[in-house]
Amino acid sequence: MKSINPNFLYTAASLAAVGSLASCQNKKEVAKPLNIVYIMTDDHTAQMMSCYDTRYIETPNLDRIARDGVRFTNSFVTNSLSGPSRACMITGKFSHKNGFTDNTWNCVFDGTQQTMPKLMQQAGYQTAIVGKWHLESLPTGFDFWEIVPGQGHYYNPDFITQNNDTVRHHGYLTNIITDKSIDWLENKRDPEKPFILFIHHKAIHRNWMADTCHLTLYEDKEFPLPENYFDTYEGRPAAAAQEMSVIKDMDLIYDLKMWQPGRQSRLKEMYESICSRMDSAQRAAWDNFYNPLIDQFYAADLKGEELARWKFQRYMRDYAKTVKSLDENVGRVLDYLEKEGLLDNTLVVYASDQGFYMGEHGWFDKRFMYEESMRTPLVMRLPKGFDKRGDIPQMVQNIDYAPTFLDLAGAPIPDDIQGESMLPLLKGEQPADWRTSMYYHFYEYPAEHAVKRHYGVRTDRYKLIHFYNDIDVWELYDLQDDPTEMHNIFGQEGTQTVTRELMQELKRLQIRYEDPILEEYPIEE
Repeated sequence: MKSINPNFLYTAASLAAVGSLASCQNKKEVAKPLNIVYIMTDDHTAQMMSCYDTRYIETPNLDRIARDGVRFTNSFVTNSLSGPSRACMITGKFSHKNGFTDNTWNCVFDGTQQTMPKLMQQAGYQTAIVGKWHLESLPTGFDFWEIVPGQGHYYNPDFITQNNDTVRHHGYLTNIITDKSIDWLENKRDPEKPFILFIHHKAIHRNWMADTCHLTLYEDKEFPLPENYFDTYEGRPAAAAQEMSVIKDMDLIYDLKMWQPGRQSRLKEMYESICSRMDSAQRAAWDNFYNPLIDQFYAADLKGEELARWKFQRYMRDYAKTVKSLDENVGRVLDYLEKEGLLDNTLVVYASDQGFYMGEHGWFDKRFMYEESMRTPLVMRLPKGFDKRGDIPQMVQNIDYAPTFLDLAGAPIPDDIQGESMLPLLKGEQPADWRTSMYYHFYEYPAEHAVKRHYGVRTDRYKLIHFYNDIDVWELYDLQDDPTEMHNIFGQEGTQTVTRELMQELKRLQIRYEDPILEEYPIEE
């Protein structure tokens, strides 16, 4: 087993030892075991969270978590795709170890394997998950669960219950997930036991459908166009081959809601099916807002760069409105915890399953190892007794959540968990042996958006990526000189030494994490 912080030992026979911070708490008090509320969204990127980036929108409740705790400034995923990211989080292992590598139809999460919620149960915790699961098999290791099938629907969503019933609920999904989560806290848990609650939202996933009360927001806002929105992908053939361009691939009807009778698009029928879930009042509000925009759009008959710029603004506004509901509902959870006296004894974590492109490189979606999608926001409101505030600059990955929660609970961390506990960082420590490089591996190709398979290594300054399978291309970026990753310098004069060092580090990480890609694509020293 990995080492356990002695201040956090917890067993069913001795609750008093959990979370004991002798230097920070009154020693005469009996320390309670700490609770955990883990809130995760889908495709929420740091650019659209104002404690990270003030250019676009304000997210006061998400910022409130960071203000009362910590903000991780170098938080990353190991595989920028929804299902695989969730599997990495819940197991503390890379995709090739937990078996869930991609979102294709034949990839199903093996629920019989060891997971962090099961280990938390063994440590005496109540476990619950509400919302998006997206791992194909049904949840295991949870005392309570209600999940949406697949991606879920924003309007009048279905939920699968533990009785294996599918029940449709009226309303907007982000609100309903929060309602159900608070109801579990209020009425379904044992107040005498510690808990870990996973609140998993569909928001802000494509196709960015706002609640009717927010439809008119941001319509007068002009979002600044990224400098590389019209990227030509010179020297980056894998980037050129993708199919996630706002300009070319964003669907006018499904993504941008420009539906009119007789108009056709690739995803028209999917959009019509989604809208058919709305009741008459919801649909009326929807049509009252969108119909004038639709008429204006088709009358303008935009072409070329003008159309490309219009699509960006429409995308950004719809995305921002969806974030608004999410931020409000995070505030509801924080307010409930505070009202019930739970906030000081609860670690509140907010993260996304990966980052997302807000027009950078001309893209939406994720998948690539480039910064916008490899990065993910991560903020934590710390319990009483943790004095750390502000930024944590160390490089962390989503495989670190599982050992962190186990460490906080005083539970043993199995040796096969590949992540590292962030607990020392939350206590303000500066571990000398903390990671200085990170490994990444993306598998889903051929598939939607046509992003080639690739793996790579990132350090504080450099990133080396190898695209493979039906392509054999290396990319090297100096993130200090080229933070937007526009210039592939692999093979250029003067890069030989850093390339050799990065290849050696890549090989070391593949050996350490036992990624079998080494056997097929050996890296020369």
